[in-house]
Amino acid sequence: MNLKLICFGTLAWLSAGTPASAQEVPYFVTYSHHMEEPGSLEIGTKMAIGKPRNPGHRFFADSTEFEYGTTAWWTTELYVDVTGTKDESTVFGGFRLENRIRPLMREFWINPVLYFEFEDINGADKSVLEVVGHDAAADFVDDVQQTRQEKKREVEFKLIFSSDVKGWNFSENLIFEKNLNNSPWEFGYALGASRPLRLRASAAACTFCLDNMSTGAELYGGLGDRYTSGLHNTSQYAGPVAQWQIPNGPRFSFETGFGLNSYSLPHIVRIGVAYEFDQIFRRKGGLR
Repeated sequence: MNLKLICFGTLAWLSAGTPASAQEVPYFVTYSHHMEEPGSLEIGTKMAIGKPRNPGHRFFADSTEFEYGTTAWWTTELYVDVTGTKDESTVFGGFRLENRIRPLMREFWINPVLYFEFEDINGADKSVLEVVGHDAAADFVDDVQQTRQEKKREVEFKLIFSSDVKGWNFSENLIFEKNLNNSPWEFGYALGASRPLRLRASAAACTFCLDNMSTGAELYGGLGDRYTSGLHNTSQYAGPVAQWQIPNGPRFSFETGFGLNSYSLPHIVRIGVAYEFDQIFRRKGGLR
């Protein structure tokens, strides 16, 4: 299946409907303390495009996400992953079910969030939604028809810390992941900083106003595992991120992540598109 057709089809599907506005930080890997509005559903896609050093082929991975604000302190999300590789094929990568819980609803200098995820994926998955353990560029070389036979059922926990300071958001994530076999715990991290290009909202609604755009950067990578923790033989990435929120329309995000060592992919290009549908399941009463 042609990867360009997949990209075009995904973007066209997300461009349909009558969405409501969403306000989020522009990160692809790092999570902040900002939760989905209660009763609102966000549907989006996160695409990752990269190429390992020879003899690897260029790959495309799409993670379609359904994020729902269950309550003001609880957001749940489903990811469905598809992976394609040039000159090979396109396969189903699996699914992920995550939950984020914010234990303290008041705004503090540092705001903690607890993250729990179950993954039912296979070895062909190349979405790079996080980097843990000794994940390496070599993991992207093998044929997807072979690697899809490798089943991975994993649990993942994150400690998320996030702060909003004078228009800036600073977020720090610690990642703990374990395959539900005899594999050891693997560790990783993600750091993000971002800021709108203008803090004061425009008097009139406009598409290209600077307050609808934000920019920043991410730094993320593996921290080894239980037996060999640290930065040795781990992938590390850093790169700029940008976001454009169209009023009452879609949100577009972009990132180019650069590998910081020979263990990493040379670069990963990411494209995100999302809509937030406000109060899609209108309720009377319920959890608050």
